[in-house]
Amino acid sequence: MPLPSPKIFLDLLLTLAISAAGGGLAMLLGLPAGWLMGGALAVTIAAMAGVPVVLPDWLRTVVFVLIGMSMGASVAPDSLSLLASWPISLAALAIELVIIVATTGWMLSRVFGLDAGTAYLSSFPGHLSFVMGIAATGVGNARQIVIIQVIRILMLTIAVPIGATFLPIDHFEVAAANAFLSPLQLVLLATGCVAMGWIFDRLKIPAGMVLGAMAAATAAKLGGLYSEAMPTPLVIITFVLTGAMIGARFVGITRKEFMAAAKGGLIATAMTVGIVTLMTLGVAQLVDMPFGQIWLGLSPGALEGMGALGIALGYDTAFIAAHHVIRLLMLSFAIPAVVVIIRWQERRSAQRRHN
Repeated sequence: MPLPSPKIFLDLLLTLAISAAGGGLAMLLGLPAGWLMGGALAVTIAAMAGVPVVLPDWLRTVVFVLIGMSMGASVAPDSLSLLASWPISLAALAIELVIIVATTGWMLSRVFGLDAGTAYLSSFPGHLSFVMGIAATGVGNARQIVIIQVIRILMLTIAVPIGATFLPIDHFEVAAANAFLSPLQLVLLATGCVAMGWIFDRLKIPAGMVLGAMAAATAAKLGGLYSEAMPTPLVIITFVLTGAMIGARFVGITRKEFMAAAKGGLIATAMTVGIVTLMTLGVAQLVDMPFGQIWLGLSPGALEGMGALGIALGYDTAFIAAHHVIRLLMLSFAIPAVVVIIRWQERRSAQRRHN
C-alpha cells in the first residue's frame, strides 16, 4: 500500500479532528451516542461546506473491523436464549420493508415527480451498494438516489438515539465493565476478526468485513476465550472513525444537488422512522425486550452505524446484527423484483404512447 501524500494525510487529520470535536461537543451536551452522532453531523456539515474531508479505503476497512470487534465483544451472554422471540420481530421486519418501499416510493414519485426507477431505488431501506450498482445500469438518476439514501443513513444515525431519549420507554444504562482486553488479547482478537472478515468478503456476503469480524469476536466470547470488554479509549476511537465515515459520504455532492433531493429525502426518512416506530411499538407488546433494542433492529440504517449505536446505548448487538443481516437478505430478492416490475411498466407505457 503506497504511503499517503502529505496533503491527504493532513486532510485525514482534519477530518478526524472535526469528527472528534463534534463528538466531544455532543457528549458535553449530554446527547446519547454523542461521539458517533456528533461526529457524523460535524463531518457532514464540513463536507457540504467544501472542507477537504477524506477517509481512505484502508481506514474504512479498519473501521469495519473495529465495529465488528466491538459488536462481538458487546454480545450479551444470554443472547441465544432470546432466539425464541426473534420470529415475531423478523415477521414485523418483513412487513415493515414492504410498507416503507411502497409508501415512500409512491410519495417520491407522485409528490416530487421522480421517475419510478429513481423513486423506488431511493426508497429501499439499505443495501446501498446493490442499489447503486443497479442505478449504474441506467435505472433511475444515480445522483439523486445516492443523496436521498445518504440523507436516510445520516438522519437515522441522529434520530434513533434522540428518539431513545425522548420517547416514553425504558432506558438501559451501558453496563460498566470491570475488566478490559489486554493489548495481546486485542491483537489476537483483531487477527481473527480480519481473517474472518476477509473470508466473508470473498464469499460476497453483504457488509462482509463487519459481519466477519463480529462473527469471530462473538464466537470467541461465547466460546469462553475471553470475557473482558473493549478498552474505553478504543471504543471512543471507533465511534469517532464511524462518525467520520458516515459524514464523508457527502463528499462530492454539491449544495445545489443536495437541496434538490433533500426535501424528498427528509420526508422519506421521517416516514421511515414513523413506520419503524409503529412497528416497534407493536412488537414491544409481544416480546420482553427494550424498546430501543427492537427499534435499532428494525431501523434501516447502515449496519455499522446501527451496530455502533447499539454498543453506545447498551443493547444486545447480536439481535441488532441478525435483523440487519436478514433485512439485507430480503432486499437482495426484493430489489431485483421491483426493478423488473418498473422495467415492465416502462415498456407498457412506451407501447401505449407508441400506439
